[in-house]
Amino acid sequence: MALPREGFVAVVKRDCPTCVVVAPVLAELAGKGLPLVVYSQDDPDFPEEVAQRVHDADLEASYRFGIETVPSLLRLEGGRETGRAIGWVRGDWEALTGLEGLGAGLPDWRPGCGSKSVEPEVADALAARFEGHRLRARRIELGALEEDWEAAHDRGWSDGLPVVPPTPERVLRMLRGTTRDPAEELGAMPPDLAPCSVEKVAINAVLAGCRPEYLPVVLAATEAALEEPFCLHGLLATTWFSGPMVVVNGPIAREIGMNSGVNALGQGNRANASIGRALQLVVRNVGGGRPGGVDRATLGQPGKYSFCFAEDEAGSPWEPLSEERGVAAGRSAVTLFAAGGVQGVLDQQSRTPESLAASLAACLRAVCHPKLPILTDAFLVVSPEHARVFQEAGWSKARLRQELASHLVVPGREAVRGAGGIAEGMPAGFAEADLPKFREGGLQVVHAGGRAGMFSAIIGGWPASGAVGSEPVTREVTT
Repeated sequence: MALPREGFVAVVKRDCPTCVVVAPVLAELAGKGLPLVVYSQDDPDFPEEVAQRVHDADLEASYRFGIETVPSLLRLEGGRETGRAIGWVRGDWEALTGLEGLGAGLPDWRPGCGSKSVEPEVADALAARFEGHRLRARRIELGALEEDWEAAHDRGWSDGLPVVPPTPERVLRMLRGTTRDPAEELGAMPPDLAPCSVEKVAINAVLAGCRPEYLPVVLAATEAALEEPFCLHGLLATTWFSGPMVVVNGPIAREIGMNSGVNALGQGNRANASIGRALQLVVRNVGGGRPGGVDRATLGQPGKYSFCFAEDEAGSPWEPLSEERGVAAGRSAVTLFAAGGVQGVLDQQSRTPESLAASLAACLRAVCHPKLPILTDAFLVVSPEHARVFQEAGWSKARLRQELASHLVVPGREAVRGAGGIAEGMPAGFAEADLPKFREGGLQVVHAGGRAGMFSAIIGGWPASGAVGSEPVTREVTT
């Protein structure tokens, strides 16, 4: 469809009472010699008073002009829109056209109606028709008798749970969550080292059940996973339990409704569940990281479906994880960790920070194995009731870490193989050494959870931390 490049364009529909009211005004504009084309969304004979009208039956003009409300009056100069009046506001129409006294006898103001082009199903169909060229992924046609979910499962696109079919309409809707080019490549996704584009991430975000506003977080998590220090290929290939865990900080966590409180590490929150799942599906469907293939986990763990939560910054006595890791205050970020699962900590008796720190340290010592220090990193998720003990004593996060470290020194004679009647352990050469349980910077502390319950959580990592394996990676979220 060739659209006007000069003059005025009005978009209306007979089904809108305000459009009916302004029909005489459109005739008035045409009668005064203004170059005017009227597009009618529903009735080709409306408005009868204007001869230069076009039936916008397929809504292409409405879509191209970005019409959200009818009536809309646009001024075009050289193919560029230089002004727009929405609904009927006499002053706006007069300012736009340069004519005074328009619509004598009409009220000064009447609200418009929703354009047919923005009705949910119609808008998605129009986007697929007119923006489908932006999508480069291979299209797969399903048979008439194939069920979407069964087809996705049979083709290996699913993690075992039902997925949302990634139709062009849904993928384009998802891409509205970011300003980034769908063709932009984020990197090579292990293990197959396949090119991973913004579009491919959006497709898997659809499969996972994300909303468009979650997409920037999924993109940031994907980029973090692709950074070399995270060692995604090694994480996939290990026989250990680990998989990517996403911790979200900053304003975006609140904006998209993430859970940092009751059951923060569990089910029930769409953003938490679908963001973590989307990352796992990207690894599976783009990179080819599937169980039984390169993914060789002996047992795995439920977090390999999805493991994502937000830190409770508002209720925390400490600085957020993202700020500790170099992201400016007030900015949104994700931190990726090679997580092996959740170990609960129960301490309902400690009322002093010294007692509680010693209690937490005793549990932390068991991460991976009590006799294997410096092998893995860990996250300590401190709940509000436990955090209050430290807050009331004025302990900073650094002070807590210092106290924990003092309790997490493992005497080599207790850690070597055979000590305590346990064959597992460190080589005999470490018998005279005092060994820290975690490498420097290997223990992260975050605040999350419900307000009731003196329970915290330890999330152990992959027994290959630091330069020999995986480092936590923090990435700022951009739109």
